[in-house]
Amino acid sequence: MSEANPQISEDEQLVRQFKDERTRSLALHLIIKKYEKKVYWHIRKILIDHDDTDDALQNTFIKVWENLLNFREDSKLYTWLYRIATNEALAILKKKRTRFFLPLVDVEAELSSKIDNSSHYTGNEIERKLQKALLKLPEKQRIVFNMKYYDDMKYEDISEVLGTSVGALKASYHHAVKKIERFLESD
Repeated sequence: MSEANPQISEDEQLVRQFKDERTRSLALHLIIKKYEKKVYWHIRKILIDHDDTDDALQNTFIKVWENLLNFREDSKLYTWLYRIATNEALAILKKKRTRFFLPLVDVEAELSSKIDNSSHYTGNEIERKLQKALLKLPEKQRIVFNMKYYDDMKYEDISEVLGTSVGALKASYHHAVKKIERFLESD
């Protein structure tokens, strides 16, 4: 492994190691080790289902392997990873809808039942109610809420991931919070 340069971040160092054929596999291993749990839970909040999440996570890191050589570094590594993970999760949701010809409401009902019945879901009753409230949100508001509330991401980073303006993200988050509050109050 090459010596760490204090002027560059750990992620920049990992990208450089990946671009060196001699340290590529090690760099991917280190990237996965660093981000696997965070990315898993990001995807899991979108898909709810553990098995679907594992599929999306695997697809995410396959895409990282295939595309990191071309990573231009005009964004942060973790926002690039989140963008790939978000797209993979949304692709799985889209496949579910088209495979079963389900409208969004039916996919919500399926995911909601998985919250109640999954042995992989460990949240308490309040967390279950919050997750069900999140399923009532439009997809984009739900993703923005998850990134801001659970992952404590800055709006600028969410903007890089989703390709949306900071102002629109703030509005989405505000609307999501209001809808969740109404749902929780009515329950």
